[in-house]
Amino acid sequence: MNTVHSIAQLRAALTRARQENKRIGLVPTMGNLHEGHIALVEMALQRTDYVVVSIFVNPLQFGPNEDLDSYPRTLAEDQRKLLDAGAHLVFAPSVSDMYPEGMDGHTQVSVPVVSEGLCGASRPGHFDGVSTVVSKLLNMVQPDIAVFGEKDFQQLAVIRKMAHDLCLPVQIMGAPIVRATDGLALSSRNGYLDEAQRRTAPQLYRTLQHIEQQLQTGRQDFSAVIEEARLTLTEAGFIPDYLDLRDASTLQPATPETREIVILAAAFLGKTRLIDNLLCKLP
Repeated sequence: MNTVHSIAQLRAALTRARQENKRIGLVPTMGNLHEGHIALVEMALQRTDYVVVSIFVNPLQFGPNEDLDSYPRTLAEDQRKLLDAGAHLVFAPSVSDMYPEGMDGHTQVSVPVVSEGLCGASRPGHFDGVSTVVSKLLNMVQPDIAVFGEKDFQQLAVIRKMAHDLCLPVQIMGAPIVRATDGLALSSRNGYLDEAQRRTAPQLYRTLQHIEQQLQTGRQDFSAVIEEARLTLTEAGFIPDYLDLRDASTLQPATPETREIVILAAAFLGKTRLIDNLLCKLP
């Protein structure tokens, strides 16, 4: 496995891979890798011959009061995990490599509709930063497929729409959420939780499961179902950011006629913001 830091080095390595007629996969990450990230790499390895993993903490997608400065940077450990997983190339650029003329005035990619509401409402400008950096990475690597985790459900929808609207010749693939044995969705930010918070955190997923059970019984009073779940989270010690039912294919608000609903949640536990989602297929 090789690690490169410049765009020129990246393109040189990819040129050699293409000369060998290799099918290329891309897994964009911000590093501090866990088993969920490795599952993305494994999915890419199953479908391609040459897997590039990018590691870049993108300032453009962080708000002014978010955890950009404290976000864990663990490149050496990430490299070890990726070597063990079988990745072929790590691309770990600096901010100056990605934004050589600075971020002020940099062209940005904005994806309407699906980026609105949910995390888009809680984190203004976040998805513009995500879609901008992902479009840059897709242009730099020009992969056959790119793999993203379904834990960030709205992000995946944004990236899919961006790739479709811009006619990018890449297949965007979603990988299922990887969970700890107690149900907590794996996340780099889970490391911010103290012991007591970590014991409480799985209640977020259990709440989503309870909502799913309520929907499966035929409940259509969605507002009441959500309000009951909000109360459950609050009593457990969370501060809910959002909790919503959306059409899984459009991310528009779910109606009683919606057959595939995604239950989406974001909540603070202490200072840590956790997100999760659960697909619910109704008869």
